[in-house]
Amino acid sequence: MGIKRGIVIGRYQPFHLGHLALIKMVLERVDEVIIGLGSAQASHTPSDPFTAGERLLMIHKSLEESGVPPGRYYIIPIPDVNNHSIWVAHVVSLSPPFEVVYAGNPLTRRLFQEAGYKVETLPLVKREEYSGTEIRRRMVEDEEWENLVPRAVARTIHEVDGVTRLRQLHQTDVTR
Repeated sequence: MGIKRGIVIGRYQPFHLGHLALIKMVLERVDEVIIGLGSAQASHTPSDPFTAGERLLMIHKSLEESGVPPGRYYIIPIPDVNNHSIWVAHVVSLSPPFEVVYAGNPLTRRLFQEAGYKVETLPLVKREEYSGTEIRRRMVEDEEWENLVPRAVARTIHEVDGVTRLRQLHQTDVTR
């Protein structure tokens, strides 16, 4: 029997402890995991503040620090195609072969199921806290957020001055 490979796709804006727990759960079920870096073309917006390169670095350094060997994962940037009927083929064209898709997003599950892939849903860990939306909100509001992400992510965000970037992206040019 060959290597069993699974894929997990997310925006990882930013990669947080829930994502790390999910990747570790997947690695209990497969030999290798493909981490699809969704919306790879997006950056510098309130909902997608970090570049694909920054997110890739966050994920790689977090997995390295948590002891996941480099040969057990691949990080694949996946730009949006804005067409659901070709999205699965687009993902497949960018990825190593995989047998199972791990997805909580209903649309992702549906599209891969329709394409004939085995899809599994794993439990989310502390979803209310471990949420990119919540972490970005806390960054903008100057609340504690670093306890929700791996140390490597916090370091990367500080390295790229991500908190200042996010706060500036939330500003407006409208005067009152």
